[in-house]
Amino acid sequence: MGDKFIEPLHTVAVLITLAAGLAYLNHRVIRMPMTIGLVLLALLLSTAIMILDQFGLPVKVRAAHLVQGIDFRKILLDGMLGLLLFAGALHINLCDLLDKKLEIGIFATMGVLASTVMVGAAIYGFSICFNLNLNFLDSLLFGALISPTDPIAVLGILKKIGAPKSLETKIAGESLFNDGIGVVIFLLLLEIGGGGEPTPGHVLGLLAEEALGGALFGLAAGYLIYRLLRSVNEYKIEVMLTLALAAGGYPLATALHLSAPIAMVLAGLLIGNHGRRLAMSATTREHLDMFWEMVDAILNAVLFVLIGLEVLVLSFKGWYLLAGFLAVPITLLARWISIGLPIGVLRFWRDFSPGAVRVMTWGGLRGGISVALALSLPASSPRELILAMTYVVVVFSILVQGLTVKRLIKNPN
Repeated sequence: MGDKFIEPLHTVAVLITLAAGLAYLNHRVIRMPMTIGLVLLALLLSTAIMILDQFGLPVKVRAAHLVQGIDFRKILLDGMLGLLLFAGALHINLCDLLDKKLEIGIFATMGVLASTVMVGAAIYGFSICFNLNLNFLDSLLFGALISPTDPIAVLGILKKIGAPKSLETKIAGESLFNDGIGVVIFLLLLEIGGGGEPTPGHVLGLLAEEALGGALFGLAAGYLIYRLLRSVNEYKIEVMLTLALAAGGYPLATALHLSAPIAMVLAGLLIGNHGRRLAMSATTREHLDMFWEMVDAILNAVLFVLIGLEVLVLSFKGWYLLAGFLAVPITLLARWISIGLPIGVLRFWRDFSPGAVRVMTWGGLRGGISVALALSLPASSPRELILAMTYVVVVFSILVQGLTVKRLIKNPN
């Protein structure tokens, strides 16, 4: 019985040690933003392991065994995501967010839906041309999991690049909310694939239950903790209360079949704004920020190291890579259209910074959530192909888009 507990602890110890070592190497040598540097170094480490394996050193087997023993989908969607979303929302100004609520709402809902359809249709067309054996539903599933921008990847980059405040609010706000919508669309498509025939009423009911229910739950849980914070003045207890909100609220929302990501975003916004201003002393605010910045940094480091190491266990046949490289321009084009059309209409009422469409297209990074959703596909689906395509798009997004978006923001024209 003890071994069942020891092995996960060993895995966590290895990942944290590896993340710390690569973070140090990135800071001292290549000096990239940590999100990008960790993925790059983990990919280089994985490549080195595969090269050593070709020379007869059996390190790949051990490394692959470690990675295969990690349930990436479970550790992200059921473990780390709630903490990371709460930490990200904690530092977003609610007034700025409400000022951009129309744009963010359109991007996070209609934008994700439009991108899902466009990506799905294009991938299905290429599947027919290149005999990829993807039916239309499989193609739509890929569209649903790859269309939402990843708040973890986006927020990690935005902290470093110095984007204009209004543009940063739009990108960060969209990324915090659109993954919840993307997950609902993904689940609906899975239900259809399993033989279900959801009616429009069922779809609207699921959206209301997941999204609206999650928002109400997050506000209620956040308000409860806010009231508790107002009743004490001891920073250790107050920080622990916020940790309980994120660590306990996420699985509770999931158990109630509500959108746990949306719940944690709303709870984080409430605590980060009203809670910070009305319920905390300056000492508590200082310790709260330090604590959640460390949580955010550690979990981000482990997550992006895991993304880099996943290459050790993926199947990359030649045509899988071809499909992945084809998916990159498809997802970017769908993103450009789904962002550009609403902005073109909204310009009559709203102001947008120069080059907003290009910056939001290129700055809409994909990350671990897309990989986790791909890993959750049933074995009966073309899971390996969709996972390989997802991985190529995610790595391109983080390394290429992440490294160049700062230059685009500085020179939008």
